Amino acid sequence: MNSPDYFISGDWGTSNFRLRIVERHTLRVLAEHCTDQGVKRVYDRFRRQDELDRQTFFAHYLSRQIRMLPGLPNASPVILTGMASSNIGLLELDYTTLPYDDSGSGLNWSDFRLPDHRPVILISGVKGAQGMMRGEETQALGLSARLAPCKSGILILPGTHSKHLSFREGKFFKLKNFMTGELFALLTQNSLLKVSVQAEDWTPRCEPAFREGLERGRSGKLSASLFAVRARHLLHKHAPVDNYFFLSGLLIGDELAYLCEGEEIVVLAAPAALFPLYKIALETMLPMRRRLLLGEGELEKALLMGQQKILQQYEERKYFSLETL
Repeated sequence: MNSPDYFISGDWGTSNFRLRIVERHTLRVLAEHCTDQGVKRVYDRFRRQDELDRQTFFAHYLSRQIRMLPGLPNASPVILTGMASSNIGLLELDYTTLPYDDSGSGLNWSDFRLPDHRPVILISGVKGAQGMMRGEETQALGLSARLAPCKSGILILPGTHSKHLSFREGKFFKLKNFMTGELFALLTQNSLLKVSVQAEDWTPRCEPAFREGLERGRSGKLSASLFAVRARHLLHKHAPVDNYFFLSGLLIGDELAYLCEGEEIVVLAAPAALFPLYKIALETMLPMRRRLLLGEGELEKALLMGQQKILQQYEERKYFSLETL
């Protein structure tokens, strides 16, 4: 069975959509196309029409966006990660129940053909007793080589809903979800505190305020300290930008506080906007022997490496099917 030289990496989240043409053996990205049409917006448009079923409606959108990629290789498969496999996505797939191993063989995925007959491999999410995720399971799969020297530990994937994924000797076996990013957005945009904060990109000047919030958050004083954001503004005249990072420190400190009690190695894999904040937090709270910090570049490559592993599973399944005919 001939293996394709390229694949199309798809990352379809709740709010955003991204396609990349990837050279399979080097994982070099040759072209990229992004839109703000996450599954929620596409699903809302689907609900406003009655001509097409959900899978067909989403598949037509996907096909149109694939044609926007320059230099599109013929017949290269699409490997789709994220919320596309949810109940508001292209095709709902059941979550894989933890544990799953670092080969990707235990993950739930399905394949189908687009109208132009291009194959699509749709990867489902993962669930445990305390949480669930869609998309991060593929990133974790791609990070497995970086995790292997640790033997065991906790992989932290920050975001709107941060995921803490426990691993041991090539298996991911436990998951915790934290609503850190969503709480931060709600408090800064829709609460009384919104007039006391001002969003700004991270600079070292904001570090003292962030550290003050971090100390309060890690000490179990989150609820009691939230109103302090307003008091800092009105009574103590702290700048709204400083309050923004004070609040961020509160929430991140609360999320990470439980890690201080264990001895596990903690691996951080974070996007650029969140990496410096979680880096400061983990360097403050954990000794060097217990932390491994991976930045945005490694996280971006991890998604492609995870999708590459699923492509291998797809090919092996198809080859086995042909051999048994």
